[in-house]
Amino acid sequence: MPKYYLYARKSTDDEDRQILSIESQINELREYAKKEGLFIVEEFVEAKTAKKPGRPIFDFMLSQIESNLADGILAWHPDRLARNSVDGGKIIYLIDIGKVIDLKFPTYRFDNSAQGKFMLSIAFGQSKYYIDNLSENVKRGLREKLRRGEWPGWAPVGYLNDYKQHTIYPDPDKAPFVKKMFELYATGKYSLESIRKEVNLLGLSGAKGKPVCKAHVAKMLRNPIYYGVFKYKNELHEASHPPLISKKLFDQVQEVLDNRHRPRKPMEVKYTFTGLMRCSYCGCSITAEKQKGHIYYHCTKKRGICSNKKFLREEALLSQVNKIISKVYIDDETKDKMTNRLEELFQEESKASFSLSGQMKNRLKEFDTKIERLIDVYINREISQEEYIAKKANLLNEKKDLQENLGQIEKISGGWLEPSKNFLTTCNQAGSVAWQETLSPKKEILKILGSNFFLKDLTLLISYNKPFDLIAKSQIGYNWLGRVDSNHNSEIQILESYH
Repeated sequence: MPKYYLYARKSTDDEDRQILSIESQINELREYAKKEGLFIVEEFVEAKTAKKPGRPIFDFMLSQIESNLADGILAWHPDRLARNSVDGGKIIYLIDIGKVIDLKFPTYRFDNSAQGKFMLSIAFGQSKYYIDNLSENVKRGLREKLRRGEWPGWAPVGYLNDYKQHTIYPDPDKAPFVKKMFELYATGKYSLESIRKEVNLLGLSGAKGKPVCKAHVAKMLRNPIYYGVFKYKNELHEASHPPLISKKLFDQVQEVLDNRHRPRKPMEVKYTFTGLMRCSYCGCSITAEKQKGHIYYHCTKKRGICSNKKFLREEALLSQVNKIISKVYIDDETKDKMTNRLEELFQEESKASFSLSGQMKNRLKEFDTKIERLIDVYINREISQEEYIAKKANLLNEKKDLQENLGQIEKISGGWLEPSKNFLTTCNQAGSVAWQETLSPKKEILKILGSNFFLKDLTLLISYNKPFDLIAKSQIGYNWLGRVDSNHNSEIQILESYH
């Protein structure tokens, strides 16, 4: 009596979704064996694709047959045995040499004859054709998704899958936390571990609801999908989903990641102007101490010997601070005149920005044309795959920068008007800050007006921030004693150069 091996297989690939489950296959095959009176020596179960050779259980079963431990195989269909030419050819060869006497299938009839083997080879060929054709269809569909800018996978943290539209969209619960994570890390004040703790406290969790780990945070911070492009098989593609952050913010985060450093602990401020200045000779911080009822500022000399050995009394320092602040002060009349000029510039720019927006849109079309030409050149094999991927990535990033610039122009065209008015208000209020006795507002406005505060001997040096430097260097500001110049022509020059 012939002895048979029962073989059931099912993989998780798409082509096997309509096939009976392994349990169902085994039940059907057992009933078929009982009905046909087949003697089953052993049952083999395998969960692996048959698209290519190398199934360990299937190979072991054939080796057992070659050792004459069984005479035939019982399976649900020929495609359960082989979907590739190597395995199909091996089965037919074992039939040719008499190692396999019979094959049984509930869904297919096989005769051990020339015609039967011919029909079996056709069945194997059809299985291979089906899998090959399905693979081409899947690849073609994937290429179309990439052309449409649709992310072809599970949504990353911060997005959700839209199964109807086959794309992704921002997760209303997690997207704000992802954006906040990028904004915090871009400040340079956080390490990967500290930013992980921060976002976990905010409530950001991974796909399975678990807190994100340090490695996951690092991967997210490097993922370009959050600013509107995505990488698939080392190639950048323009995405159709809404970005969570700007490319500018993403680039800032990359710079911090590339120059990773430990966050500095904020210095405890005991006296008003400590933590603001550095020594111009050695670069050490300026500290303060109280002696005989007076506060003196001097170099900490933490780096050794320093040439700056003088002590500056706080009253003398305060006098210099007041002069620095008063240099940017403008009176009400000057403020009103400059505000009117700003509004005139705003009207002029509105017309110019419309023209510039049109030019940038034309440039975006040129980028699309360049990308299409690059694809044609690559298809014609005029450049290598590495050159194609690199050039396409450069074009996409340049296009993304241009799109963000265009968006900024369209979104905040004239958006400088309110900040400029606020700037004039700050200059107008500087006088009252300089003249009042309270010290803390003086330090705060100093941080707004300038940077790089150095103490050289008994003199406080400052680099004014833009555009305050224009006011400080002009002849429209006030010094501590009064107005320097009443000539208003420089007001217009400042506004136009700043604008």
